[in-house]
Amino acid sequence: MRILLAEGDSSLATFLRKGFEAEHYAVDTCADAAETAFLWQQFGYDLLVLDLGLTSRARGYELLRSSRAVKPAVPILALSSSTRAEDRAQALDLGADDAVTRPFSYCELAARVRALLRRGTHQGESVLRVADLVLDRLDRSVERAGRKIPLTAKEFGLLEYLMRNRGRALSRAMIVEHVWNLCFDTSTNVVDVYINYLRRKLDDGFDPALIHTVRGVGYRLEVPEKDSSRPATQHSQTAQPAESHHYAQLPAASVVGGRASRR
Repeated sequence: MRILLAEGDSSLATFLRKGFEAEHYAVDTCADAAETAFLWQQFGYDLLVLDLGLTSRARGYELLRSSRAVKPAVPILALSSSTRAEDRAQALDLGADDAVTRPFSYCELAARVRALLRRGTHQGESVLRVADLVLDRLDRSVERAGRKIPLTAKEFGLLEYLMRNRGRALSRAMIVEHVWNLCFDTSTNVVDVYINYLRRKLDDGFDPALIHTVRGVGYRLEVPEKDSSRPATQHSQTAQPAESHHYAQLPAASVVGGRASRR
């Protein structure tokens, strides 16, 4: 799942981004109304978390209205500093699916995000299948041949991108820009490293192999056509490399999102 977080408070944006990433969401952040409108229109997101005071309250409402017009079916969660019921009602009338008033508890905000994603994602979109490989975008779970496969956040994001583009050759630049939200650096081998992680977890010990190298391009996930002239081979189990991915623990009842001053 990919979230666009439009938040003018840089410290809060950083906190929320880390929290969402710890729950295995891919997150793009922006602090400008024009950039928010551009990203929302150009890229595929599953949720918009929108600070209504991004530039000014009036501009925030206009951005909310236009965002809803661009993508009528994608959930929008509005963040507001106003405690007036009328302002929350206006946000909902302009297209928000939910509205949260500052200060808020992160655990409640995260629960509201999960609820919106459940409602906004059809079953056919939330569960991806290729052969005996199954990825559940809502539960953040992966199975192959009925066996649970634990993945890190980046491994999950990479696999989701490959499965959503099944049969399509994806360049390293495309993968880096989508999964890591970075411009591609030709000197990095991060894509190859993570592809190897996925192959050890998803292809070793299973038949057929699903992740394939496209020479001179990048990688593709697909079910290969059966070759009757070649005997089937059984992959041996390979020890998986130890990976250390630590995420900061977020206090369940912490209250965040307050501001000392508003623009």
